[in-house]
Amino acid sequence: MSVLIFVETANGGIRKTSLEAIGYGAEVAKIYNTTTTALVLGTEVPQNELEKLGNYGANKVWQVADERLNHGVIQAYSQAIAQAAQADGATILIFAKSSLADAVASRVAIKLKAGLASNATELPTIDGNTLKVKRSVYTGKAFEIIAIHSENKIITIKKNAYSPTPTQTLAKVEQFTATLSDSDFSVKLKEVQKVTGEVLLPEADIVVAGGRGLKGPENWGIILDLAKTLGAATGCSKPVSDLNWRPHHEHVGQTGIKVSPNLYIAVGISGAIQHLAGVSSSKCIVVINKDADAPFFKAADYGIVGDAFEVLPKLTKAFAQAMN
Repeated sequence: MSVLIFVETANGGIRKTSLEAIGYGAEVAKIYNTTTTALVLGTEVPQNELEKLGNYGANKVWQVADERLNHGVIQAYSQAIAQAAQADGATILIFAKSSLADAVASRVAIKLKAGLASNATELPTIDGNTLKVKRSVYTGKAFEIIAIHSENKIITIKKNAYSPTPTQTLAKVEQFTATLSDSDFSVKLKEVQKVTGEVLLPEADIVVAGGRGLKGPENWGIILDLAKTLGAATGCSKPVSDLNWRPHHEHVGQTGIKVSPNLYIAVGISGAIQHLAGVSSSKCIVVINKDADAPFFKAADYGIVGDAFEVLPKLTKAFAQAMN
């Protein structure tokens, strides 16, 4: 047996969450005294970057160098991953949780007759042939233990559930040929619209988000300045995106993007339940609001009661001085 890790790519590079998945998979492999294989689909990532996956625990890297896989065609991805698992003798598959991975992992589970545990927060434990996985449920408000009894097992891990320690060990890159038919590409990709920005929300360790308390798009500079100083991504509440103050891909919340950064700074956001559902997995939440009764303060680790237009410039200056 072996442990197979699906590596998700974006903009010619490896997603940070996939590096976490490789490190997690390497620890699972140690539990079973076996090896790890990182699986990369498509041709966008150069070989020298694929070799570096060994730094995070991949014993070898399999690449399916098919240009048709450069974009996430779910059925084709599912087919390729299932074939790779069977060829590698992998009985445990690891995914980093994402919208793509959720869709692909469930289909791979059907193909391999595998049990699936999603949103894992810790390394699993073994009880005979049973794998027990602790997972986050109810948008991080509770946890449950899932026992997987099937021969093949699939785990998708939550962002920041595992932090690998990089080494200086390069992995050997091998080519794997998946048998893919036209029917696997029956869904035709007509257009790709890529989100731009220095730091993307799903990958960000720090997020600075603003709400209607900013009073208008012309005042967003104080959010952008703080985000730039911290190397953070920017987000917003749903009303802000609905008003077209900010692009919809910055909408954080239950109906937008769910984030799990190490630090989430909410500025001028009241804290409606729909927004809290999208940020509750953040390790540390800081709320800045002039309304001392704003509901968000109940979910905050730290709170600042004050006017954002006075607080943020001072906060940005203080961070800049501390980081120089």
